[in-house]
Amino acid sequence: MRILIIEDEEDLSRALAKGLRREGYAVDIAVDGVTGWELADTNDYDVILLDINLPELDGISLCQRIRQSSHNNDVFILMLTARSHPDEVEEGLDSGADDYLRKPFVFNELLARIRALLRRSSSVKSNVLQFDQLTLDSKTREVWFENALISLTKKEFGLLEYLMLHPGEVISSERLLEHVWDIHADPLSSTVRVHINSLRRKLSHHEPEAGESYIQTVQGYGYKWTLSTTAKKEETK
Repeated sequence: MRILIIEDEEDLSRALAKGLRREGYAVDIAVDGVTGWELADTNDYDVILLDINLPELDGISLCQRIRQSSHNNDVFILMLTARSHPDEVEEGLDSGADDYLRKPFVFNELLARIRALLRRSSSVKSNVLQFDQLTLDSKTREVWFENALISLTKKEFGLLEYLMLHPGEVISSERLLEHVWDIHADPLSSTVRVHINSLRRKLSHHEPEAGESYIQTVQGYGYKWTLSTTAKKEETK
């Protein structure tokens, strides 16, 4: 998943980005409201961490602008601020924020709130995604096939999680690039295809037909997370 941090305290924004990247998220940073708006208006993000006290354009105004925009207006916005008065919390939520976290905060609480926000975008209301014999835990960042742990890179995990959260949808390489990689990704490269192929090989190591069966290529359009071989066989009986 891709996260935009809009925070003018550079030490804090760098620390948050480092921690979130360590957890496997793709992260971009803006240190003022105008730059934050430019990034939010041109890229697809799953979550925006937004400080209220920003130079150039304050967080409340930026939040309202994002919500009024036709692009990315369904992104989840989590306010990060030292303000604690109830009226200020109310103002932040009324401007369009989905959640509010006061500084200072514990990083693990931030992670939990991000996971909770991301669950809202799917029918899954747990940290655990399960399809057939495959289990993905977004909290522990582990993937299991039956009782065997599958070792994935951060990008492979991100791809798998995004596909599993959108079962049955045909998802383009561009969309995967937008949500699993950061702003520095090369849109003309074959990086998505390479990572998809690697992910398929690792799934197939535990079930020979699982790689191609779970992740189907839809020629000319992208990829689709679909039923496993076992489930398909049951369907045809």
